[in-house]
Amino acid sequence: MSNLLIKGRASGRDIVTVTPASAGWRHVGFAAKRLAAGERLALDTGNDELCIVVLTGIVTIATGEHVWRDIGGRRSVFEDRSPHAAYVPPGRSVSIEAADAAEIALCTAPATGRYDARLIEPALIARSVRGSGTNTRYVCDILPQTEPAEGLLVVEVVTPAGHASSYPPHKHDVDAIPAESVLEETYYHRLDPEQGFAFQRVYTDSRDIDAAYAVENHDVVMVPRGYHPVVAPHGYRSYYLNVMAGPKRVWHFRNDPAHEWMLAK
Repeated sequence: MSNLLIKGRASGRDIVTVTPASAGWRHVGFAAKRLAAGERLALDTGNDELCIVVLTGIVTIATGEHVWRDIGGRRSVFEDRSPHAAYVPPGRSVSIEAADAAEIALCTAPATGRYDARLIEPALIARSVRGSGTNTRYVCDILPQTEPAEGLLVVEVVTPAGHASSYPPHKHDVDAIPAESVLEETYYHRLDPEQGFAFQRVYTDSRDIDAAYAVENHDVVMVPRGYHPVVAPHGYRSYYLNVMAGPKRVWHFRNDPAHEWMLAK
């Protein structure tokens, strides 16, 4: 996989799309969509479970007997509050209709249909502060491993300007539970102000992958394996939505030993 960066589209409904086939992996799918007021998106989950995250705006989601009306409400992903989200199992038809201009994320992974559809309300989403000093970032666990799903793990992170995130660099690409688990991952980036940029590096111990990207608003970085730190430069806050999935739904990571010293400070 030579290029791990997918540029987001600045206009139009389809912002960015990653499928297992396009990524060259097995588990994670991701798409971000813009919906105009009154616009309706219809889709089928097929063989995948789906987590719909209402990034901004207000939408109504319908699937089977479930109708969740007028959920969402954030004007920006940088607002200090959790999003609404919905979990939908495989084999379902889904309708998403925007009450006003909205942006949604569609996070998918293969599943068998073990769990029913449900609304994930902001009050039920755990928020936490991770790190300290210029390694401080703000985490919102939308679909953590403590909540029902077959493969998906979904989390959003806001990193203040001038701070590092996903740092010290860590990876999860070896089946060595509980020390480390195998998880593919996508990073969907947003910047504040929008003309900003951040930096993300993806690299392995052997350096068979070693790429650094200047990411802009709506870009996606794919992480098939390796370490994957993010740095927000002075003046620009970083937001990213992470989607992870793998053979086992558990997040265990290994820090890069070369940089783990800083945790002892």
